[in-house]
Amino acid sequence: MKKGLLFIIVAMVSWCYAGAQNFEKYFEDKTLRLDYIFAGNAKEQHISVDQLSVSPHWYGKRIRMAELPMEGNGQVTVRQHSTGKVIYRYSFSTLFQEWITNPEATSITKAFENVFLVPMPRDTVDVTVELRNNRRQVTAALTHTVVPTDILIRHIGEHDVTPFCYVQQATDTTRCIKIAYVAEGYQKDEMQVFLNDVDVAHEAMFEHEPFKSMRDRFTVVAVMAESKESGTSEPNKGIWKNTALHSHFDTFYMNRYLTTLHLKDLHDVLAGIPYEHIIVLVNTDRYGGGGILNSYNLSMTHHEKFRPVVVHEFGHSFAGLADEYAYDNENLDMYPTDVEPWEPNITTRVDFNGKWENLIKKGTPLPTPESKDPKTIQTRVGLFEGAGYQTKGAYRGVQDCRMRTNENPEFCAVCQQAIRRVIDFYTKE
Repeated sequence: MKKGLLFIIVAMVSWCYAGAQNFEKYFEDKTLRLDYIFAGNAKEQHISVDQLSVSPHWYGKRIRMAELPMEGNGQVTVRQHSTGKVIYRYSFSTLFQEWITNPEATSITKAFENVFLVPMPRDTVDVTVELRNNRRQVTAALTHTVVPTDILIRHIGEHDVTPFCYVQQATDTTRCIKIAYVAEGYQKDEMQVFLNDVDVAHEAMFEHEPFKSMRDRFTVVAVMAESKESGTSEPNKGIWKNTALHSHFDTFYMNRYLTTLHLKDLHDVLAGIPYEHIIVLVNTDRYGGGGILNSYNLSMTHHEKFRPVVVHEFGHSFAGLADEYAYDNENLDMYPTDVEPWEPNITTRVDFNGKWENLIKKGTPLPTPESKDPKTIQTRVGLFEGAGYQTKGAYRGVQDCRMRTNENPEFCAVCQQAIRRVIDFYTKE
């Protein structure tokens, strides 16, 4: 073996070992679950600690502990109490932050459950939770101290674990991304239907690049949470079902927005199971779904658009991708045109650096005119106006994409690059 190659191998082993040592220095192989209540309205928001829990094993990242793959609309930062050193960070988005942009939030105050997972610290830590608005400004923050020996930290996931099975295992199970499919609205005698639906969703996901070529980096389980009633609630029809996660259509009075606000129930179902990212499959043939960054992806299963929708929503929940569609009759102005969005697949051109400028060929006009040539629609990368629910001032990278329409068969080059970066962040030193 050449001396240079031996040096590289030794250096790589040392680097990996150092990463493992860094985790073990600050954390135990357990999960600390942080339950919060986010409350407020369009003018002010507040954060309160609800409950702390600990469960066996830690299934999240063990490398890049103090780094973030994307900014998100909120962040959790864990600091060593004795030194103030940042030892873990996590980013997220929430339904609460979506709700405060709705007209209802100007006239009423509401509270939402939120749950975040961090590795169990060995020593006392200070945990800071921040919420940010669409100008990327902090609007609410809370710092509280967690003492690992606190007797009121609830123990979960040790007994009566929800039945689950493995769908696939990663090649390297010590450094992989863990996904849990969770049944919602399936009764006990419908679990085979759920498992069949998992197979459909799973194959749909891994038909798409870059998931297809990076499939061996994922461990996937199917969680058989039983519901007392079949289906899901449909408030606009006066239908309310008793289901495991209490999901329902008509979220924020939008008839196809299918979500659950019961995040504590969701994570109770998952306690003791290897999971990091969550895909909830809902037993309904009505069109709908939703995806929230590092919270969950939720999709109907028995509609003809099931396959593209579950993949689209995972783009939101896993990679923080923004919606790329925009309609004249639904212009929402969610992204101020003088602020660069943190999402990797849209831009206001305020600070385009580090997004997809590397994919734009020299000489491409910016903004980029749309084409009618099918090949150009799929492959030309530029700056196409109309994205993030806005027809003006926000731009996407390609004319059409899985994040723009259900009809497009794949993620565009911009979204593929963003997803690949996230997968590498979680799985490579």
